[in-house]
Amino acid sequence: MGDRPSVRLIVGLGNPGKRYERTRHNIGFRCIEALARRWGFQFRRERCRAEVAEGEVFGHRLMLGKPLTYMNLSGEAVRCLIRMANLEPSALLVIADDLDLPFGRLRLREKGSSGGQRGIQSIIDQLGTDHFLRLRVGIGRPPAGVDPVDYVLSTFTADEEAGLDGIIARVVAGIEILLTHGLRPAMNFLNAPIASTPPAPSQ
Repeated sequence: MGDRPSVRLIVGLGNPGKRYERTRHNIGFRCIEALARRWGFQFRRERCRAEVAEGEVFGHRLMLGKPLTYMNLSGEAVRCLIRMANLEPSALLVIADDLDLPFGRLRLREKGSSGGQRGIQSIIDQLGTDHFLRLRVGIGRPPAGVDPVDYVLSTFTADEEAGLDGIIARVVAGIEILLTHGLRPAMNFLNAPIASTPPAPSQ
């Protein structure tokens, strides 16, 4: 348990508004909403141009956030939330879509470049560091001839949508491993190419 990170703020990236809520770019929002349901948190207030839910889980106070600034300006809300809560960037976990990962693949990393994900790049720019946890959720590459911008703002196919509940459940399980067992076990679980059974969360 020695490498358990002190995560206190988990942010899912997406675009606000009903026209975007089922799009590929909004998978981060959907994961955050699933965490809130799992832990009984309620999005009852808006702070720092973000919807915020707070509560206690596994003995720690946690904040969940959904920036309302649109994807490209996500860093503005995240920087404000970190300052408001008096946190270091190392206390942040960001969940975002990734074009370069096959649909459904997950990848948890401690730091690194944005990989072209504009929301993550905005956060790096606003915080002045890339040293924060990020969990990428693969949405796959667009078909030939389809512009990536149009692709991320399109909805999932029926087959993809049918598989999303399982993918999001795996994200939730992996984050609970992160909070209870530490970074390495969470990376081993989330980054695995095939499904594995998560250890039972510690209460």
